[in-house]
Amino acid sequence: MNSYLIVGTGVSGVAAVSLLQKSNASVCVFDGNNTLDEAGLILKHPQLEGVAIYLGELPEEAYDDFDTVILSPGVPVDSPLVESLKARGKRIWGEIELAYRLGRGHLAAITGTNGKTTTTSMVGLILRTCFPDVQVVGNIGTPYTEVAADTKDETRIVAEVSSFQLETIETFHPSVSAILNITPDHLNRHHTMENYIACKERITENQTADETVVLNLEDPILREFGKTLPNHVVWFSGRRRLKEGYYYREEDHSIRYCQGQEEELILSVRELQVVGRHNYENAMAAIAISRAMGVPMDKIKEGLRAFTAVEHRIEYVCTKRGVRYYNDSKGTNPDAAIKGIEAMDSPTCLIGGGYDKKSDFGDWVDAFKGKVKLLVLIGETRAQIAKCCQDHGFNDFVYADTLEEAVKICYTNAKEGDEVLLSPACASWDMFHSYEERGKLFKKYVRELPD
Repeated sequence: MNSYLIVGTGVSGVAAVSLLQKSNASVCVFDGNNTLDEAGLILKHPQLEGVAIYLGELPEEAYDDFDTVILSPGVPVDSPLVESLKARGKRIWGEIELAYRLGRGHLAAITGTNGKTTTTSMVGLILRTCFPDVQVVGNIGTPYTEVAADTKDETRIVAEVSSFQLETIETFHPSVSAILNITPDHLNRHHTMENYIACKERITENQTADETVVLNLEDPILREFGKTLPNHVVWFSGRRRLKEGYYYREEDHSIRYCQGQEEELILSVRELQVVGRHNYENAMAAIAISRAMGVPMDKIKEGLRAFTAVEHRIEYVCTKRGVRYYNDSKGTNPDAAIKGIEAMDSPTCLIGGGYDKKSDFGDWVDAFKGKVKLLVLIGETRAQIAKCCQDHGFNDFVYADTLEEAVKICYTNAKEGDEVLLSPACASWDMFHSYEERGKLFKKYVRELPD
Protein backbone atom coordinates (compact mmCIF):
# COMPACT_ATOMS: atom_id res chain seq x y z
CA MET A 1 0.00 0.00 0.00
CA ASN A 2 1.30 3.46 -0.92
CA SER A 3 2.06 5.92 1.86
CA TYR A 4 1.79 9.67 1.30
CA LEU A 5 3.19 12.97 2.51
CA ILE A 6 0.88 15.92 1.85
CA VAL A 7 2.83 19.17 1.54
CA GLY A 8 0.67 22.16 2.46
CA THR A 9 -2.32 22.55 4.75
CA GLY A 10 -4.39 24.81 2.51
CA VAL A 11 -7.68 23.83 0.86
CA SER A 12 -6.17 21.45 -1.70
CA GLY A 13 -3.82 19.84 0.84
CA VAL A 14 -6.59 19.10 3.32
CA ALA A 15 -8.83 17.80 0.51
CA ALA A 16 -6.01 15.42 -0.51
CA VAL A 17 -5.83 14.12 3.06
CA SER A 18 -9.57 13.43 3.06
CA LEU A 19 -9.42 11.64 -0.29
CA LEU A 20 -6.56 9.39 0.81
CA GLN A 21 -8.27 8.62 4.11
CA LYS A 22 -11.27 7.34 2.12
CA SER A 23 -8.84 5.06 0.29
CA ASN A 24 -7.45 3.79 3.62
CA ALA A 25 -3.98 5.04 2.66
CA SER A 26 -1.28 5.97 5.16
CA VAL A 27 -0.98 9.77 5.32
CA CYS A 28 1.20 12.36 7.01
CA VAL A 29 1.23 16.14 6.54
CA PHE A 30 3.94 18.79 6.34
CA ASP A 31 3.71 22.58 6.23
CA GLY A 32 6.80 24.78 6.21
CA ASN A 33 5.01 27.56 8.07
CA ASN A 34 6.38 27.23 11.59
CA THR A 35 3.91 29.78 12.94
CA LEU A 36 1.07 27.30 12.50
CA ASP A 37 -0.28 25.52 15.55
CA GLU A 38 -1.10 21.81 15.33
CA ALA A 39 -4.07 22.04 17.69
CA GLY A 40 -5.42 25.00 15.75
CA LEU A 41 -5.09 23.12 12.46
CA ILE A 42 -6.98 20.14 13.83
CA LEU A 43 -9.69 22.40 15.22
CA LYS A 44 -10.08 23.99 11.78
CA HIS A 45 -9.73 20.69 9.89
CA PRO A 46 -10.99 17.77 12.05
CA GLN A 47 -9.93 15.28 9.36
CA LEU A 48 -6.33 15.93 10.46
CA GLU A 49 -7.06 14.31 13.85
CA GLY A 50 -4.76 11.30 14.22
CA VAL A 51 -2.58 12.29 11.23
CA ALA A 52 1.15 12.87 11.81
CA ILE A 53 1.66 16.62 11.29
CA TYR A 54 5.10 18.20 10.83
CA LEU A 55 5.39 21.99 10.93
CA GLY A 56 8.34 24.22 10.03
CA GLU A 57 10.84 21.47 9.24
CA LEU A 58 10.51 17.86 8.15
CA PRO A 59 12.48 15.68 10.60
CA GLU A 60 14.89 13.08 9.29
CA GLU A 61 12.92 10.16 10.75
CA ALA A 62 9.76 11.21 8.88
CA TYR A 63 11.24 10.36 5.48
CA ASP A 64 10.63 6.66 6.14
CA ASP A 65 6.88 7.25 6.62
CA PHE A 66 5.98 7.82 2.95
CA ASP A 67 6.94 6.97 -0.62
CA THR A 68 4.78 9.46 -2.54
CA VAL A 69 4.58 13.24 -2.06
CA ILE A 70 1.48 15.29 -2.94
CA LEU A 71 2.43 18.92 -3.50
CA SER A 72 0.02 21.79 -3.11
CA PRO A 73 0.13 24.05 -6.22
CA GLY A 74 1.87 26.84 -4.32
CA VAL A 75 4.96 24.72 -3.57
CA PRO A 76 7.69 25.21 -6.23
CA VAL A 77 9.04 21.95 -7.66
CA ASP A 78 12.58 23.34 -7.44
CA SER A 79 12.39 24.29 -3.77
CA PRO A 80 15.09 22.80 -1.50
CA LEU A 81 12.50 20.57 0.19
CA VAL A 82 11.26 19.08 -3.09
CA GLU A 83 14.80 18.68 -4.43
CA SER A 84 15.66 16.77 -1.24
CA LEU A 85 12.59 14.54 -1.64
CA LYS A 86 13.47 13.79 -5.27
CA ALA A 87 17.04 12.93 -4.29
CA ARG A 88 15.66 10.33 -1.88
CA GLY A 89 13.66 8.70 -4.66
CA LYS A 90 10.23 9.93 -3.56
CA ARG A 91 7.51 10.17 -6.22
CA ILE A 92 6.28 13.76 -6.63
CA TRP A 93 2.67 14.30 -7.65
CA GLY A 94 0.36 17.26 -7.56
CA GLU A 95 -3.22 17.37 -6.36
CA ILE A 96 -4.72 16.84 -9.83
CA GLU A 97 -2.60 13.76 -10.49
CA LEU A 98 -3.82 12.18 -7.25
CA ALA A 99 -7.46 13.09 -7.97
CA TYR A 100 -7.27 11.74 -11.51
CA ARG A 101 -5.84 8.39 -10.32
CA LEU A 102 -8.53 7.95 -7.66
CA GLY A 103 -11.47 9.43 -9.58
CA ARG A 104 -13.67 8.31 -12.46
CA GLY A 105 -15.74 9.94 -15.17
CA HIS A 106 -15.30 11.94 -18.39
CA LEU A 107 -12.76 14.74 -17.94
CA ALA A 108 -12.37 18.03 -19.80
CA ALA A 109 -9.35 20.10 -18.70
CA ILE A 110 -8.79 23.77 -19.52
CA THR A 111 -5.62 25.82 -19.19
CA GLY A 112 -4.19 29.05 -20.57
CA THR A 113 -2.76 32.27 -19.21
CA ASN A 114 -6.12 34.06 -19.33
CA GLY A 115 -9.78 33.09 -19.61
CA LYS A 116 -9.57 29.76 -17.77
CA THR A 117 -12.10 30.55 -15.08
CA THR A 118 -14.66 32.04 -17.45
CA THR A 119 -14.36 29.21 -19.97
CA THR A 120 -14.46 26.52 -17.28
CA SER A 121 -17.57 28.11 -15.76
CA MET A 122 -19.21 28.32 -19.19
CA VAL A 123 -18.53 24.65 -19.90
CA GLY A 124 -19.81 23.63 -16.47
CA LEU A 125 -23.08 25.49 -17.02
CA ILE A 126 -23.48 24.05 -20.52
CA LEU A 127 -22.85 20.47 -19.36
CA ARG A 128 -25.44 20.88 -16.61
CA THR A 129 -28.09 21.54 -19.24
CA CYS A 130 -27.50 18.01 -20.50
CA PHE A 131 -26.02 15.77 -17.78
CA PRO A 132 -27.21 15.15 -14.19
CA ASP A 133 -23.77 14.67 -12.60
CA VAL A 134 -21.32 17.49 -13.40
CA GLN A 135 -18.36 18.58 -11.25
CA VAL A 136 -16.50 21.87 -11.89
CA VAL A 137 -13.12 21.66 -10.16
CA GLY A 138 -9.50 22.71 -10.02
CA ASN A 139 -8.01 26.18 -9.94
CA ILE A 140 -11.54 27.62 -10.04
CA GLY A 141 -12.11 27.01 -6.31
CA THR A 142 -13.15 23.42 -5.54
CA PRO A 143 -10.11 21.10 -5.42
CA TYR A 144 -10.37 18.09 -7.72
CA THR A 145 -9.41 15.94 -4.73
CA GLU A 146 -12.50 17.16 -2.86
CA VAL A 147 -14.90 15.47 -5.31
CA ALA A 148 -12.83 12.62 -6.80
CA ALA A 149 -14.12 9.97 -4.38
CA ASP A 150 -17.72 10.76 -5.35
CA THR A 151 -17.24 10.60 -9.13
CA LYS A 152 -18.77 7.76 -11.14
CA ASP A 153 -18.26 6.48 -14.66
CA GLU A 154 -21.05 8.76 -15.89
CA THR A 155 -19.74 11.90 -14.11
CA ARG A 156 -18.67 14.82 -16.31
CA ILE A 157 -15.74 16.73 -14.79
CA VAL A 158 -14.58 20.16 -15.98
CA ALA A 159 -11.19 21.12 -14.50
CA GLU A 160 -9.44 24.47 -14.63
CA VAL A 161 -5.75 23.62 -14.37
CA SER A 162 -2.78 25.91 -13.89
CA SER A 163 0.82 25.62 -14.99
CA PHE A 164 1.70 24.92 -11.34
CA GLN A 165 -0.59 21.88 -11.35
CA LEU A 166 0.57 20.61 -14.75
CA GLU A 167 4.21 20.58 -13.59
CA THR A 168 3.61 17.40 -11.59
CA ILE A 169 1.33 15.23 -13.74
CA GLU A 170 2.19 11.68 -14.82
CA THR A 171 -0.99 9.89 -15.95
CA PHE A 172 -3.43 12.86 -15.86
CA HIS A 173 -5.48 12.28 -19.01
CA PRO A 174 -8.40 14.48 -20.08
CA SER A 175 -10.46 13.19 -22.97
CA VAL A 176 -10.90 16.84 -24.05
CA SER A 177 -8.28 19.49 -23.36
CA ALA A 178 -8.03 23.18 -24.20
CA ILE A 179 -5.23 25.74 -24.13
CA LEU A 180 -6.78 29.19 -24.54
CA ASN A 181 -3.63 31.28 -24.91
CA ILE A 182 -0.05 31.52 -23.63
CA THR A 183 1.46 34.88 -22.70
CA PRO A 184 4.18 35.70 -20.15
CA ASP A 185 3.12 34.99 -16.56
CA HIS A 186 4.47 33.36 -13.39
CA LEU A 187 8.05 33.77 -14.59
CA ASN A 188 9.08 34.24 -10.95
CA ARG A 189 8.06 30.58 -10.51
CA HIS A 190 8.95 29.03 -13.89
CA HIS A 191 12.05 31.24 -14.48
CA THR A 192 11.87 31.09 -18.30
CA MET A 193 9.11 31.44 -20.85
CA GLU A 194 10.16 28.10 -22.31
CA ASN A 195 9.49 26.33 -19.00
CA TYR A 196 6.11 28.06 -18.67
CA ILE A 197 5.07 27.07 -22.21
CA ALA A 198 6.19 23.48 -21.64
CA CYS A 199 4.05 23.23 -18.49
CA LYS A 200 0.95 24.50 -20.30
CA GLU A 201 1.47 22.13 -23.23
CA ARG A 202 1.69 19.11 -20.91
CA ILE A 203 -2.10 19.11 -20.66
CA THR A 204 -2.20 17.15 -23.95
CA GLU A 205 0.66 14.71 -23.37
CA ASN A 206 -1.40 11.65 -22.38
CA GLN A 207 -4.22 12.14 -24.87
CA THR A 208 -4.72 9.70 -27.72
CA ALA A 209 -4.98 10.55 -31.41
CA ASP A 210 -8.79 10.37 -31.45
CA GLU A 211 -9.19 12.74 -28.48
CA THR A 212 -9.82 16.47 -28.82
CA VAL A 213 -7.50 19.41 -28.18
CA VAL A 214 -9.04 22.90 -28.47
CA LEU A 215 -6.56 25.66 -29.41
CA ASN A 216 -6.56 29.38 -30.19
CA LEU A 217 -5.32 29.97 -33.74
CA GLU A 218 -4.46 33.61 -32.95
CA ASP A 219 -1.87 32.59 -30.37
CA PRO A 220 1.44 32.13 -32.27
CA ILE A 221 2.77 29.63 -29.73
CA LEU A 222 -0.34 27.46 -29.98
CA ARG A 223 -0.51 27.79 -33.76
CA GLU A 224 2.91 26.11 -33.98
CA PHE A 225 2.16 23.64 -31.18
CA GLY A 226 -1.01 22.46 -32.94
CA LYS A 227 1.00 21.45 -35.99
CA THR A 228 2.98 18.96 -33.88
CA LEU A 229 -0.01 17.20 -32.30
CA PRO A 230 -1.35 13.83 -33.43
CA ASN A 231 -4.69 14.61 -31.74
CA HIS A 232 -7.93 15.91 -33.20
CA VAL A 233 -7.29 19.68 -33.01
CA VAL A 234 -10.26 22.07 -33.01
CA TRP A 235 -9.30 25.68 -33.68
CA PHE A 236 -11.04 28.91 -32.76
CA SER A 237 -10.27 32.49 -33.76
CA GLY A 238 -11.50 35.91 -32.70
CA ARG A 239 -9.95 37.55 -35.77
CA ARG A 240 -10.42 35.56 -38.99
CA ARG A 241 -12.61 33.07 -40.85
CA LEU A 242 -11.22 29.55 -40.60
CA LYS A 243 -11.30 26.75 -43.12
CA GLU A 244 -12.32 24.53 -40.25
CA GLY A 245 -13.21 25.69 -36.76
CA TYR A 246 -15.04 28.41 -34.85
CA TYR A 247 -14.62 32.11 -35.53
CA TYR A 248 -16.05 35.48 -34.55
CA ARG A 249 -17.44 37.46 -37.51
CA GLU A 250 -17.21 41.13 -36.63
CA GLU A 251 -19.50 42.37 -39.42
CA ASP A 252 -22.60 40.91 -37.80
CA HIS A 253 -21.17 40.14 -34.32
CA SER A 254 -21.73 36.40 -34.65
CA ILE A 255 -19.97 33.18 -33.73
CA ARG A 256 -19.85 30.71 -36.61
CA TYR A 257 -18.48 27.26 -37.37
CA CYS A 258 -16.78 26.56 -40.70
CA GLN A 259 -16.02 23.28 -42.41
CA GLY A 260 -14.76 23.85 -45.92
CA GLN A 261 -17.37 25.90 -47.78
CA GLU A 262 -20.05 25.03 -45.22
CA GLU A 263 -20.71 27.68 -42.57
CA GLU A 264 -22.99 27.32 -39.56
CA LEU A 265 -24.28 30.31 -37.60
CA ILE A 266 -24.07 29.40 -33.92
CA LEU A 267 -25.38 32.60 -32.30
CA SER A 268 -25.08 36.38 -32.18
CA VAL A 269 -22.80 37.62 -29.39
CA ARG A 270 -25.60 40.06 -28.53
CA GLU A 271 -27.34 37.01 -27.06
CA LEU A 272 -24.52 36.67 -24.51
CA GLN A 273 -24.44 38.38 -21.13
CA VAL A 274 -20.67 38.98 -21.27
CA VAL A 275 -18.77 41.62 -23.25
CA GLY A 276 -15.46 41.86 -25.06
CA ARG A 277 -13.76 39.91 -27.85
CA HIS A 278 -11.85 37.84 -25.29
CA ASN A 279 -15.19 36.58 -23.94
CA TYR A 280 -16.32 35.67 -27.43
CA GLU A 281 -13.11 33.61 -27.69
CA ASN A 282 -13.93 31.99 -24.34
CA ALA A 283 -17.41 31.19 -25.66
CA MET A 284 -15.99 29.59 -28.82
CA ALA A 285 -13.65 27.44 -26.74
CA ALA A 286 -16.58 26.45 -24.50
CA ILE A 287 -18.65 25.48 -27.55
CA ALA A 288 -15.84 23.31 -28.93
CA ILE A 289 -15.19 21.62 -25.57
CA SER A 290 -18.89 20.99 -24.89
CA ARG A 291 -19.48 19.59 -28.36
CA ALA A 292 -16.55 17.20 -27.87
CA MET A 293 -18.09 16.16 -24.53
CA GLY A 294 -21.30 15.17 -26.33
CA VAL A 295 -23.59 18.16 -25.72
CA PRO A 296 -26.05 18.93 -28.57
CA MET A 297 -25.85 22.43 -30.04
CA ASP A 298 -29.29 23.54 -28.79
CA LYS A 299 -28.19 22.81 -25.20
CA ILE A 300 -24.87 24.60 -25.78
CA LYS A 301 -26.73 27.73 -26.91
CA GLU A 302 -29.06 27.48 -23.93
CA GLY A 303 -26.14 27.35 -21.53
CA LEU A 304 -24.27 30.23 -23.17
CA ARG A 305 -27.31 32.51 -23.14
CA ALA A 306 -27.75 31.85 -19.41
CA PHE A 307 -24.11 32.50 -18.51
CA THR A 308 -23.26 35.68 -16.58
CA ALA A 309 -19.84 37.18 -15.89
CA VAL A 310 -17.58 35.42 -13.40
CA GLU A 311 -17.00 37.36 -10.20
CA HIS A 312 -13.84 39.52 -10.39
CA ARG A 313 -13.58 39.24 -14.21
CA ILE A 314 -14.83 42.52 -15.73
CA GLU A 315 -17.71 42.28 -13.28
CA TYR A 316 -20.11 45.22 -13.29
CA VAL A 317 -20.41 46.55 -9.72
CA CYS A 318 -22.75 49.55 -9.85
CA THR A 319 -23.16 53.09 -11.21
CA LYS A 320 -22.35 56.12 -9.07
CA ARG A 321 -23.12 59.66 -10.32
CA GLY A 322 -23.37 58.34 -13.88
CA VAL A 323 -20.01 56.49 -13.69
CA ARG A 324 -19.94 52.70 -14.18
CA TYR A 325 -17.57 50.69 -11.95
CA TYR A 326 -16.07 47.33 -12.98
CA ASN A 327 -14.18 44.79 -10.88
CA ASP A 328 -11.50 42.97 -12.89
CA SER A 329 -9.36 41.90 -9.93
CA LYS A 330 -8.64 38.62 -11.76
CA GLY A 331 -6.67 40.64 -14.32
CA THR A 332 -3.47 39.54 -12.56
CA ASN A 333 -1.09 39.90 -15.53
CA PRO A 334 -0.67 42.49 -18.30
CA ASP A 335 -2.33 40.45 -21.03
CA ALA A 336 -5.45 39.79 -18.92
CA ALA A 337 -5.59 43.46 -17.94
CA ILE A 338 -5.39 44.52 -21.60
CA LYS A 339 -8.61 42.54 -22.16
CA GLY A 340 -10.22 44.55 -19.36
CA ILE A 341 -9.22 47.86 -20.95
CA GLU A 342 -10.45 46.73 -24.37
CA ALA A 343 -13.87 45.92 -22.89
CA MET A 344 -14.39 49.53 -21.70
CA ASP A 345 -16.45 51.77 -23.98
CA SER A 346 -15.81 55.18 -22.35
CA PRO A 347 -12.95 57.24 -20.87
CA THR A 348 -11.63 55.11 -18.01
CA CYS A 349 -10.02 55.69 -14.63
CA LEU A 350 -7.90 52.59 -14.11
CA ILE A 351 -6.52 51.14 -10.86
CA GLY A 352 -3.36 49.07 -11.39
CA GLY A 353 -0.34 47.68 -9.61
CA GLY A 354 0.36 44.99 -7.02
CA TYR A 355 2.68 42.06 -6.40
CA ASP A 356 5.69 41.81 -8.70
CA LYS A 357 5.62 38.67 -10.89
CA LYS A 358 8.48 40.01 -13.08
CA SER A 359 6.06 41.04 -15.82
CA ASP A 360 6.72 43.49 -18.66
CA PHE A 361 4.07 46.23 -18.60
CA GLY A 362 4.88 47.86 -21.96
CA ASP A 363 2.03 46.38 -24.02
CA TRP A 364 -0.42 47.10 -21.20
CA VAL A 365 0.55 50.77 -21.08
CA ASP A 366 0.34 50.99 -24.88
CA ALA A 367 -3.27 49.77 -24.61
CA PHE A 368 -4.16 52.92 -22.60
CA LYS A 369 -4.20 55.10 -25.71
CA GLY A 370 -7.67 56.53 -26.32
CA LYS A 371 -9.05 54.60 -23.34
CA VAL A 372 -7.40 55.45 -20.00
CA LYS A 373 -7.72 59.04 -18.77
CA LEU A 374 -6.13 58.39 -15.37
CA LEU A 375 -4.08 55.53 -13.90
CA VAL A 376 -4.05 55.16 -10.11
CA LEU A 377 -1.14 52.99 -8.98
CA ILE A 378 -0.96 50.88 -5.81
CA GLY A 379 1.28 48.13 -4.49
CA GLU A 380 4.92 47.18 -4.78
CA THR A 381 5.07 47.57 -8.58
CA ARG A 382 3.78 51.13 -8.68
CA ALA A 383 7.18 52.80 -9.20
CA GLN A 384 8.14 50.24 -11.84
CA ILE A 385 4.86 50.80 -13.70
CA ALA A 386 5.19 54.59 -13.38
CA LYS A 387 8.60 54.45 -15.07
CA CYS A 388 7.18 52.23 -17.81
CA CYS A 389 4.38 54.76 -18.33
CA GLN A 390 6.88 57.62 -18.71
CA ASP A 391 8.99 55.55 -21.10
CA HIS A 392 5.89 54.99 -23.25
CA GLY A 393 4.74 58.63 -23.13
CA PHE A 394 1.85 58.21 -20.67
CA ASN A 395 2.03 60.65 -17.75
CA ASP A 396 -1.54 60.72 -16.40
CA PHE A 397 -0.86 58.63 -13.32
CA VAL A 398 -0.92 59.14 -9.56
CA TYR A 399 -0.05 56.99 -6.54
CA ALA A 400 -2.39 55.77 -3.81
CA ASP A 401 -1.31 54.05 -0.61
CA THR A 402 -4.42 51.89 -0.27
CA LEU A 403 -7.11 50.46 -2.52
CA GLU A 404 -9.71 52.53 -0.70
CA GLU A 405 -7.76 55.71 -1.45
CA ALA A 406 -7.46 54.65 -5.10
CA VAL A 407 -11.24 54.23 -5.36
CA LYS A 408 -11.78 57.70 -3.88
CA ILE A 409 -9.30 59.25 -6.34
CA CYS A 410 -11.19 57.66 -9.23
CA TYR A 411 -14.50 58.85 -7.81
CA THR A 412 -13.17 62.42 -7.68
CA ASN A 413 -11.76 62.39 -11.23
CA ALA A 414 -14.41 60.40 -13.13
CA LYS A 415 -17.15 62.38 -14.90
CA GLU A 416 -20.64 61.27 -15.84
CA GLY A 417 -20.39 58.73 -18.66
CA ASP A 418 -16.89 57.59 -17.65
CA GLU A 419 -15.95 54.15 -16.33
CA VAL A 420 -13.76 53.06 -13.42
CA LEU A 421 -11.92 49.76 -13.75
CA LEU A 422 -9.90 47.77 -11.23
CA SER A 423 -7.67 45.67 -13.49
CA PRO A 424 -4.27 45.60 -11.76
CA ALA A 425 -2.09 43.62 -14.24
CA CYS A 426 -0.46 42.19 -11.10
CA ALA A 427 -1.10 39.56 -8.48
CA SER A 428 -2.54 40.63 -5.14
CA TRP A 429 -0.17 39.06 -2.63
CA ASP A 430 1.66 42.23 -1.61
CA MET A 431 -1.46 43.82 -0.06
CA PHE A 432 -4.14 41.10 0.02
CA HIS A 433 -4.47 37.36 0.60
CA SER A 434 -5.94 36.80 -2.87
CA TYR A 435 -7.38 38.52 -5.91
CA GLU A 436 -10.81 37.57 -4.51
CA GLU A 437 -10.19 39.59 -1.35
CA ARG A 438 -8.95 42.53 -3.45
CA GLY A 439 -12.04 42.39 -5.66
CA LYS A 440 -14.49 42.10 -2.77
CA LEU A 441 -12.91 45.08 -1.02
CA PHE A 442 -13.05 47.10 -4.24
CA LYS A 443 -16.77 46.39 -4.52
CA LYS A 444 -17.28 47.32 -0.87
CA TYR A 445 -15.46 50.64 -1.25
CA VAL A 446 -17.34 51.45 -4.47
CA ARG A 447 -20.75 50.75 -2.96
CA GLU A 448 -19.91 52.98 0.00
CA LEU A 449 -19.31 55.98 -2.28
CA PRO A 450 -21.94 58.74 -2.19
CA ASP A 451 -24.60 58.54 -4.94
